[in-house]
Amino acid sequence: MTTLPDFESFPENGLAIVCGATGGTGQAFVKHLQVGSRFAEVIALSRSSSPALDFDRPESVAECADFIKTLGGEVRLIIDATGYLHDETFQPEKSLRHIDPDYMAKQFQINTIGPALLMKHFCPLLPRSGKSVFATLSAKVGSIGDNRMGGWYGYRAAKAALNQLVKCSAIEIGRNKREAVCVALHPGTVDTGLSGPFAKSGLRVQSPLEATANMLGVLDQLTTESSGGFFAYDGEALPW
Repeated sequence: MTTLPDFESFPENGLAIVCGATGGTGQAFVKHLQVGSRFAEVIALSRSSSPALDFDRPESVAECADFIKTLGGEVRLIIDATGYLHDETFQPEKSLRHIDPDYMAKQFQINTIGPALLMKHFCPLLPRSGKSVFATLSAKVGSIGDNRMGGWYGYRAAKAALNQLVKCSAIEIGRNKREAVCVALHPGTVDTGLSGPFAKSGLRVQSPLEATANMLGVLDQLTTESSGGFFAYDGEALPW
């Protein structure tokens, strides 16, 4: 497994928050962060946590933010590991004729609107000084510049919209939190229920523990100059 970073770029004894903590990737983030001693507490939020974080109930995002405020510590790291690609009803569109308004609405609800609400309610919790990070899981297929294959209309569009939200948030947050970093991360192909079934032959597939260790390493290296960027799990800057 990839070596975990020491997180020395972050001030000590802050809070780390993982949203979507019951998914394969979210669980791996929590496990890694709990191993280290840099953060005083790791808060795992999900539909089954207390309070619950559920994008189908938008007011739950504000409720979770209010809960974080009661803990009293400085929020140094927020990781949004939520995401939706397919389920028993819907599969990624292979052509225009497969576009379905209900599927597309669900894509945007979970992959765009939910993370936007996290930025709205959670990013104000970041301290005014010292490094802090808000990172959301995007996807390379959300890159317009990298799109060579087409298809996957709803997922690509929702992640492209998410990338724009990250850029806007980074600009606003940077005005009064000059050491804060707001980024989109591409985790690569991870062996989870979300992307694992779509792994192509010859494509590198990472375990959740490997992918999250790599992404945490990237976050530890990022500086304020990186804020508003879109990065892969290996640190490569990706095109919009």
